[in-house]
This record gives sequence, structure tokens and C-alpha cells, in this order.
Amino acid sequence: MKEHKNLFTCTLSKEQIQKFLFLLKDSGSVVTELIPYALYALRMENTSVTLYTSGKLVIQGKGTSEFVETFLIPYIIGESSGESFLIKPDYSPHIGIDESGKGDFFGPLCIAGVYVNREIIKHWEKSGIQDSKNIKSDKKITELAHLICTTPGVVQNIVTIGNEAYNRLHEKMKSVNKILAWGHARIIENLLTHSYQMNPLPEKAISDQFSNTKSTIEKALMSLGKNLLLEQMHKAEADIAVAAASILARNEFVKRLTQMCTQYGITFPRGATSVIDTGKKFVNRYGKEFLPKVAKMHFRTSFTVLGLPTPPKTTWSTNSK
Repeated sequence: MKEHKNLFTCTLSKEQIQKFLFLLKDSGSVVTELIPYALYALRMENTSVTLYTSGKLVIQGKGTSEFVETFLIPYIIGESSGESFLIKPDYSPHIGIDESGKGDFFGPLCIAGVYVNREIIKHWEKSGIQDSKNIKSDKKITELAHLICTTPGVVQNIVTIGNEAYNRLHEKMKSVNKILAWGHARIIENLLTHSYQMNPLPEKAISDQFSNTKSTIEKALMSLGKNLLLEQMHKAEADIAVAAASILARNEFVKRLTQMCTQYGITFPRGATSVIDTGKKFVNRYGKEFLPKVAKMHFRTSFTVLGLPTPPKTTWSTNSK
């Protein structure tokens, strides 16, 4: 694979070509007759995609990053590429922030932040550091977390919000976005108390866009973070500092969930789709009053676990007032 700001090229296998053509057959105008040796060509407003008979795929234009990150990697290339994909390396000194556990019914919410500079980023470029969601092995996550924490010049911090504290915060704030904003702000403040270890000082903090406005985080910042530029963007894990933060957050979440399994003698599954039987088993063993110690109670799943009528669904929004 080769990638630049507005250009991406790679070679697809026969199986990947078939899948690519199947998924994109109705996605746009095919103009292969105008391009020699082309199997498929898609022209969008700001991006062109051309697949040649050799299997070479060329994507170019302003929408290159989005197409690669939201379609090509998750649906065609996947982990079989054997490489991490980091769009437009940002070598400026900055902080990356990400979280783990937000979508898990059991276990805490872990938020991590990592400061990097040019030397650190260069050191990591072939390390395999990437979005933790693309790494299926807990062992690999642990290995990369150790690498991140022991790299000279790195400054990192993790804020873990246990289930009881998480439930209290949600009861007070009524919004997951506000909890995230609070946690992101605490990470920034905690890291900046160690600014004497950062050389040079960070120019900005980058995180995934979980709210339509940066003011959600800005309102939660205290004095140290007020002057730091905040940058929220979709697919922020393409930035290596955010990817590193996602690894630290996931590693911490897995450790805490494992500790919880040992404490209660129950194997708590990850995610939120296959948790009801485990939740009922926990309630039968320890009582319903103990469920908030291990679960996020605003999940609709909690009503099913407790044998209560499930409330109507509410419309989700990224707005956070």
C-alpha cells in the first residue's frame, strides 16, 4: 500500500476484487471504456476510484482518506493488509485522546491521552500502533501498550470511571457525551500538569468527534487546558497519537474487566449484544442492588436483566447542550 494526502494505491487479490465489484456495482457511474485496462471506475464529487485488470486500485482526490477508512479497509482489505493505515501523518507535538468501554454493558469507561512529538511518531511508524479496534489480540494490545508507555519522551495518562461512578455521573449529566467531555477534559488537564516533560509543548489535542461542538469539552476544561487548541474529527484514530491512546484505553479496560471477573467469579462478556444471560446470572447470585457495581445502568439492556418493562427508544444525537 502507498498513501499520500490525496492519493492511495494498493493491489487487490482475486477474492478482494470480486468483493469490491460486488459491493460497489451500484455505487456510481462506470466509465471503464475511457480508461485503458480498467475493470471499474467510480467518479464522485471529490474522489475518483479506478480498479485495473492487474488488481491495482487507485484512489485520489479530497475524499481519499474517508473512502479508504470507511469502506476499503473495513470491507475489503481488513487486517489482511498486515499494515496499519494512518492518513496524513501529523508530526506536530500534540495530544491524542480516545476511550474504551463506552459501548460495553459491563465494565468501566477508560479514557486515555498520549503526548507525542516528531521523534516519537517517527519511532512508532513501523511499530504496528493503530486503532485498537483493528487489533483482535489482547496480548498484542498489552505489548503495544508497554511499547507506548516506555518510549522516551511519551507522556500518557488514563482516567478510569468505574461503574458506580459512571452511573452517578450519568444520573447527574443525563448524557454520555457530557461524561466523555468531562473525561477528555480531565485527561488534558492531567497531562498538562506534566508539561515540563513535553518537548516541545503540544500545539493541540485531537479526539474523535462525539459531539457536534467543541464547546462540550471546552466548558469542562480548567485553567491549564483553556489555551490548548482542540480538534475533533471523524476517524481520529488515523492519527497515531489517538491510536496510541485507544490502545492504552483498551488495555486498561481489559485489565479492569478481568479483575471484575475474578472478583465476582463470573465471566463478563464484552460489548452489549450477548450480555443478558450473564446479567441475570449476576443478579440471581448477588442481588439486583449490586448490578450498578458492574454494569452501565442507562443501557436498555439493564431493564431486561432486571425483568422490567423496556422504555421506548429515544432518538440519538451528537448534540450535547
